[in-house]
Amino acid sequence: MTASAPSVARNSDLGSPDVWQARVDLAACFRAAARMGLHEGICNHLSFMVPGRDDLFLVNPDGWSFAEITASRLLICDFHRNVVAGDGVPEDTAFYIHARLHARLPRARAAFHTHMPHATALCMVEGEPLVWAGQSALKFYGRTKVDEDYNGLALDESEGDRIAESVGDADIVFMKHHGVLVLADSVAKAWDDLYYLERAAEVQLLAQASGRTVLPVPTAVAEATAEQMRHEGGRDSPRLHLESIKRQLDREQPEYRQ
Repeated sequence: MTASAPSVARNSDLGSPDVWQARVDLAACFRAAARMGLHEGICNHLSFMVPGRDDLFLVNPDGWSFAEITASRLLICDFHRNVVAGDGVPEDTAFYIHARLHARLPRARAAFHTHMPHATALCMVEGEPLVWAGQSALKFYGRTKVDEDYNGLALDESEGDRIAESVGDADIVFMKHHGVLVLADSVAKAWDDLYYLERAAEVQLLAQASGRTVLPVPTAVAEATAEQMRHEGGRDSPRLHLESIKRQLDREQPEYRQ
């Protein structure tokens, strides 16, 4: 299914096929996250750097649920809080978290921040969030960090900078008392990690709720399995996962592409 990009900006580069495809892919992630209950009200945010640019990023507008996002509804913003394309403005914390992440961490082309329930629950307890007992959790072995310094809402650049600094070389950040942050070099990889992180957290909490002892995978096996998952014989699982999501949305919510 192919859609033509509407006129979303005076700058022709921002209406290129690559930028439009990024809009479609990101919109699909919003819709899928909404269907799976990975969002909270109108307060969570997914962003992606505009293809070919290091100074502009796509993000959702304030006041709209994930379930309402379409490709053309996404905003393009710069790091100085100017909306370059789109109607509306980003939510305050969306700007201060995502602008500073993208500005300070070039590797983070995609930044997905949600309060998805099971992963967020693990941000509220003592100790390491994941206990490496389930196979899905091993996807994240050696890739996580805990930001212990909750400071309330991120309403200025200093807090955004602090969050970015806390990331280190991690791809997944458990933000204490807050939610999770997923960083990746593509929309597909960010979506894949977001989905499996919530699933890993969900099954861990179910196992812990049983009252029986949860058995971690031996360290050597955990390391080897994580390495297997990073490569998978060259299979591009994140891309295939996102393509599957888009096929489902094309049948059931095709307006996400508009």
